[in-house]
Amino acid sequence: MVSRLKNSGMISTSKIGCSLTDRGSEIWKKFQMVIPRKVEIARNDLTTAPYNVAVQVRGRSERVRNGLEQRDAAVAVGGRGAVTLVFKGGRLIVPMVSEDLSKDYPAAFHQISERMKLEESDAVVIGGGENPKSAERGALAAAWTLI
Repeated sequence: MVSRLKNSGMISTSKIGCSLTDRGSEIWKKFQMVIPRKVEIARNDLTTAPYNVAVQVRGRSERVRNGLEQRDAAVAVGGRGAVTLVFKGGRLIVPMVSEDLSKDYPAAFHQISERMKLEESDAVVIGGGENPKSAERGALAAAWTLI
């Protein structure tokens, strides 16, 4: 991985470690604009795993079909699965499950809405796992499918 990052000009290496180049810093800033938040959330009616991480993906709701692609990406990296939500018309929606998360899954809605500043057309991916790291990896892999 270090070799790939170095060959792409995103990092430089020295005896004391690695650091981002100007190009790497620019790409990291763009990444942070698309994925502004990553938060742990408690188990709720929408999740099935002991540990869960929600990732906000700015302006990517139109790329969500039914959420299966995100679930598969989470499982492929060792997560238990993923649930994908979209923010449209001021409502959090789970495609094919709920047209209004606040009514159908109020606990999940409050956890997400209190911790994220959602904007129209944002997507949220909740990755679940057997431990915090697998939940985070699953959520980020699932979010990556929307980028």
